[in-house]
Amino acid sequence: MEKEQANDNKREFSKHIIRCDDVPFVELAPGIKTHIISAEKITLSIISAEADSRLPPHRHENEQMMIILDGGCDFVIEGEHYTVQKGDVVVLPSNIEHGGRITQNGCSIIDVFSPPRHDFVAKLEEVKKSWKR
Repeated sequence: MEKEQANDNKREFSKHIIRCDDVPFVELAPGIKTHIISAEKITLSIISAEADSRLPPHRHENEQMMIILDGGCDFVIEGEHYTVQKGDVVVLPSNIEHGGRITQNGCSIIDVFSPPRHDFVAKLEEVKKSWKR
């Protein structure tokens, strides 16, 4: 197989590739921040959470999958407590109450939402207005 030539044309590149450093962090709760990337049918949230930070119980119409990349958290789903850690995937149907507390090592998470989280996109747009890189 022949080596393909990389497409370094900025306009073409930006149609398909987003660099997280080019997206400002949005604070979801004290100690919990995320890069939000959204498309027509899906929203991605790349979270960095500090030890002992908390995400209050909440619910939303969007289905959600959480992939724990590093660290862990004590998670509450519909009143039931679960400890999740690196490598776990949490599946949350629409409108199910959930929240949690990040454990002592902090946590890195990728959240995937469908349909898109328009409230997250609105927060991102608000942060972009005053963001300086």
